Amino acid sequence: MNDPYQRSAEYIDILIAEAWGFFAPGLAEALRGLSGTTGVTVDLGAGSGRGVAVICAALPDDSPVLAVEPSPSLRAVLLARAHEDVRLRERVTVSPTDALGTPLPDHIRALVAMNMIGHLSPDDRQVLWGRAAPRLVPGGGVILNLSPPTSPTHIARSRMSSRKVGDLTYEGWASAEVVGDHQVRWHMTYLVQRDGQPVSELVVEYDWWVLDEAELGKELAEHGLTTRRTGPPDAGMYVATRN
Repeated sequence: MNDPYQRSAEYIDILIAEAWGFFAPGLAEALRGLSGTTGVTVDLGAGSGRGVAVICAALPDDSPVLAVEPSPSLRAVLLARAHEDVRLRERVTVSPTDALGTPLPDHIRALVAMNMIGHLSPDDRQVLWGRAAPRLVPGGGVILNLSPPTSPTHIARSRMSSRKVGDLTYEGWASAEVVGDHQVRWHMTYLVQRDGQPVSELVVEYDWWVLDEAELGKELAEHGLTTRRTGPPDAGMYVATRN
């Protein structure tokens, strides 16, 4: 399996902290807004587990969570986060599979796919929706976000995040180029500095499938789901529930 985070995983959790401060309230609101009260909440592409922590805080203590993360490097952080907190340890199951390879529960309260849907091609998304939609409990739903760009667009290099830990400052820089009708290629640079002087630099790249709100709504409608916006206006977050 190609792991786009194999080399960059050590930086991911701290550099997405600010973004998750933005996404967390919207995700919690969307979860609480679903009327389904049974079943498992599935977090696809759970990464380092920041979304898992939000899910567990938003739902009742006895509501189980399946956290799916194929990257061994990110999964190590996820598993440590789940094990460290007894409130997560007793209800979170960590799966080493990917979105299409994981056995889905028969009864799904919510399917969460934050910051990951671009890893799936249009055909793969259709497979996922076809597997997940029939398993949603009454009142359950799909919760996801569409990260910009939502169409093939060149993105100029800019700093995405910066965090200081001890004497070191960690920065994440990103740019994107168009590589297909529905794809961009992200170029990510991770810089570590001390007092403004470079300590290390890592450059990685990966391809990302893009889609917009109309395409998402059309895809989910084909599986009997109606999509609406949720969360902050500029968060690009959506909830899809059965018609």
